[in-house]
Amino acid sequence: MVASVLDGVALRGVVGCVPERRETVADLALRFGEDAATRIAKATGIEARHLADPDQCTSDLAEAAARRLLDGLGWEASSVDLLVLVTQTHDHVLPGSGALLHHRLGLRKGAAVLDLTQGCSGFVYGLWTASALLKAAGRRALLIVGDTTSRLIDPSDRTVAPLFGDGAAAVALETAADAGTMVFDLGSDGAGAPYLTAAGGAMRHPDTPARLFMDGTQVFAFTLREVPASVRAALDGAGWSMADVDHLVLHQANAQMIRHLAQKLGATREQTVLALTGLGNTSSASIPLALTEALAGPLMAERRRLLLSGFGVGWSWGSVALSVGPLALCTTVVLPGRKYPANSAAAARSAGESANSADR
Repeated sequence: MVASVLDGVALRGVVGCVPERRETVADLALRFGEDAATRIAKATGIEARHLADPDQCTSDLAEAAARRLLDGLGWEASSVDLLVLVTQTHDHVLPGSGALLHHRLGLRKGAAVLDLTQGCSGFVYGLWTASALLKAAGRRALLIVGDTTSRLIDPSDRTVAPLFGDGAAAVALETAADAGTMVFDLGSDGAGAPYLTAAGGAMRHPDTPARLFMDGTQVFAFTLREVPASVRAALDGAGWSMADVDHLVLHQANAQMIRHLAQKLGATREQTVLALTGLGNTSSASIPLALTEALAGPLMAERRRLLLSGFGVGWSWGSVALSVGPLALCTTVVLPGRKYPANSAAAARSAGESANSADR
């Protein structure tokens, strides 16, 4: 495992973004039957998910989140030195979507852009990468994570269709002498690649549609095998016990898995964040969306000790112990669909929003 300690970089704000369109248990019942849909919801804790419209891509969600973040913090686009984008669902094979966001956000030509292809561990990996690069050179960075996983899913596949939602999040990072220490533990095991994959649609199998495949048994076994040790390593590096943690924020895959891991780690229900009921598994965005959905009040009011851990495709995993807050901004915005009847409520709301987004 890679252990890394970084200091001098502070989180200033977090904005999540989800598409307006939602799919609920009632919608799933029409495809899979009411009994099956109810069983899945009870087992996973997922009752609804936000799904991108056909003309919405990851970059659209990311742009809405980043614009709201920059506006809310009063940061000029020209003040951003680095943009790190983490996604598995780029708009195009190339260029990476980071370049598209650089242009659309109006960042200066001297700003560096880095695209990372990472899944459910992506937020922790992105935070590590962006913070390390910012320490090396620069003052301000945008870390943007997000996926439109619904594009990879066969709607009739009940093993994955009820689980994954779409979303993105933008995080503002800034060098600061008084910033706390971030203690990371990261690891990977490429032997797990076949168990969570979308093998088609790229160079190896260009004529096969990209469809997400997940072996849930293998995912669960991997998670129990690797994640507790990673969390404990981050805690040990920070000199914390679990009792010192205000909030344990695990990748929001399903409620049963989160509760099992929390129990294994000795975390209480009060410490353990569950924020997937209306979002589902949003891949790389699940941890920051959990912050904006469940912890906005505490994080904007005072400094809190967080233990964050993401894990999934690769296999890959990453945990970080850090203190965050008080944040200047922590919220979720909704990106309306592009096409609505003229008299619809969604159209009226969309017309009134300059960034095509609205705070929830």
